Amino acid sequence: MALYDDDLSNTRALVVDGNPTSRAILVNQLREFGVGAVEQATRTADARKVLEFKTFDIVLCEQYFQPGTPTGQDLLDDLRRNQLLPFATVFIMVTGEATYAKVAEAAESALDGYLIKPHTATRLAERLYQARQRKAALADIFSAIEAHDFEKGARLCLQRFEARGPFWLYAARIGAELLMRIEDYAQAQKLYEAVIAAKTMPWAKLGVARALLDNGEPTRAISTLENLISDDPRYADAYDVLGRAQFELGNHEQTLAAYRMACAVTPFSISRLQNLGLMMYYSGDRVEAEKILGQCARLGLDSKMFDCQTLVLLAFARLECSDRKGLQHCRDDFVKLIDRDEKNPRLQRQAAIVDALTLIMDRQFARAVDAVRELAGQVKDPAFDFESATNLVALMAQLANKAIQLDDVEPAIDALGMRFSTGRSMSELLAGAAGVHPAYAERLRVTSAHVLKLAETAMALSLAGDPAGAVRNLLSHGNETLNAKLIETAHLVLQRYGAKISDAAELEAAIQQWRQKNGNPALRPALSAQGRPAGALSLRTGRKADGSPAAVFAAAAASETDNEDAPAA
Repeated sequence: MALYDDDLSNTRALVVDGNPTSRAILVNQLREFGVGAVEQATRTADARKVLEFKTFDIVLCEQYFQPGTPTGQDLLDDLRRNQLLPFATVFIMVTGEATYAKVAEAAESALDGYLIKPHTATRLAERLYQARQRKAALADIFSAIEAHDFEKGARLCLQRFEARGPFWLYAARIGAELLMRIEDYAQAQKLYEAVIAAKTMPWAKLGVARALLDNGEPTRAISTLENLISDDPRYADAYDVLGRAQFELGNHEQTLAAYRMACAVTPFSISRLQNLGLMMYYSGDRVEAEKILGQCARLGLDSKMFDCQTLVLLAFARLECSDRKGLQHCRDDFVKLIDRDEKNPRLQRQAAIVDALTLIMDRQFARAVDAVRELAGQVKDPAFDFESATNLVALMAQLANKAIQLDDVEPAIDALGMRFSTGRSMSELLAGAAGVHPAYAERLRVTSAHVLKLAETAMALSLAGDPAGAVRNLLSHGNETLNAKLIETAHLVLQRYGAKISDAAELEAAIQQWRQKNGNPALRPALSAQGRPAGALSLRTGRKADGSPAAVFAAAAASETDNEDAPAA
């Protein structure tokens, strides 16, 4: 049968269903509609691997599989969180459960439709046709996004929303996401609020919270999120954003609580498990962290969603519990990963840390000390990032915990603290990395306080009527410590008082020279840059830090990948 005269001969479909009978029915119906190629998967884990490396026009996925295994909703959630589904793909969930809660949950996932069992071929045809019509109607918006012309895409979305054109609500959601992408948070907030006024939608309320958070108002964002969660306690994206907001404020216990709830709602989400495991590790709960990180590695080691920093912290946790076999598994996994991507410098750095941990486990302390000294010699290197800093701090703390003292460790600890203490959360992550040796953790907190004092002293000059002196002071200390927060503060003072500073152009040139040499690292606390921002509609246009606790670490990989062939900015 034809699908409303829609030519599907060049389309590809994937059917994901563990029941061979229902899977065969769906496959046959798609072929009757004229779909050119149909592939099948019996488990969500298999489907995830296929979807990570192939593009499909249509995905039909069963909602429930065997007990204790990921659901179709889990699959969709992880795919969209990690930008692995193109806009053009139509994703339809097949289920026997027609309750409103589940349908609403699917709507939050930007699902194209639900197919309630038992279904007819005509009903499936209707669902596919409606979904493909929406994709076609918004083609101009999608084209602008694919061309990275986000301003044009946002403008087209706003026009459709204001005119209440076809699919205006979905266009509004895309438009607000594009405004967030171009950092027009105030306009994004207005659009989300306009959607709420027109038709109350949970994702619009969540969008308001995200806009507030990205605009530097985490306390107001938390209030909005708490109200949203009280209305829908199973809204996993709301917990993601709440965790991010609490993390920005340095409230690590509340961050952990939010991530626990997100994982309780979606227990098979690789990215959420990574956030929870990393946060547990840095908060000092190493035993529970080992369980969560191990589960994450088992679920996602071969997935694009997997962040290898998870494997590094798992190795640290296994050293601490004297799990020699488990530590060796971590080392073996890195060997496999490097075989697949042997030119990846981040993987090489991480593998070197795990090698050093293996040396400590084998009590080859002299060789471990040599490895630490080699890494410590790189702390002033522009390419030495926050992830490298936390791993080195953790490694030095492990040696100190074994009563192996290095004369040159304390200066390295101070240098790391002075460079990477750019806020309360970042400082506490560094201190958390040194958790097994409290003396190092306290030393890092002292350096954090010293950085804050440097900034306060410089700002006092500005308030006293000497903004030029403040900028020079911040630049001097920024060059000495390589602390990006001091440089950014200098830039902000220069922006505000540039007209009163005679050599403003020279000072601006000095700031840009610092950035060109040392990069322009993100200063907002985060643990993972993988996938979409928490709570966002996936825009498959390249990666952006999501502000979740795992972002600091994966940001290093994203930066190296995205800028590999680019000239310095």
